[in-house]
Amino acid sequence: MAAPAKKPMTAAEFLQWAQETERKRCELVRGEIIAMAPERAEHSRIKARIWRALADAVERTGANCEAFIDSLGVAVDDYTVYEPDALVNCGDAVAPDSLLATSPIVVVEVISPSSRSLDTNAKLSDYFRVPTIAHYLVVDSKRRLVLHYSRDGDRIAVAFVKEGAIALIPPGLSIEIADMFP
Repeated sequence: MAAPAKKPMTAAEFLQWAQETERKRCELVRGEIIAMAPERAEHSRIKARIWRALADAVERTGANCEAFIDSLGVAVDDYTVYEPDALVNCGDAVAPDSLLATSPIVVVEVISPSSRSLDTNAKLSDYFRVPTIAHYLVVDSKRRLVLHYSRDGDRIAVAFVKEGAIALIPPGLSIEIADMFP
């Protein structure tokens, strides 16, 4: 006799579960909870530098945006919620008790050995299903390289950036590559 099919968890159920449990970092991928491994110190340092660069850029420009570090989820659909390493949310402020970014415009993932394939494949296509996302930065700390994917109408453009600045238009921010790496 076959075991009954497991019902996929919805994003709403996942968020409720996340509030009620002493959860470790998890994402919901196509209805399945995926635990995220603890991070290496270098990963954490780079993530913090990226957040700082984004937060400083928001402050410099006075954009109606806020930078977050690995705390808010991005709902891709009813069965997928990712937790990027950093993001910029623009427009109305995110409510203090919210677990989700309301209008993410920039999302950032720092590649780790276990996430390389997911970050450059599934997450790439999933993040751009979110209408507000204009930029997806995939940061490769080993190569000191940023893959900058940006929405260009109906197309996604990619730039390989090793030096200089990345222009994030919209919302009108600019961040220096040198600020992202120790």
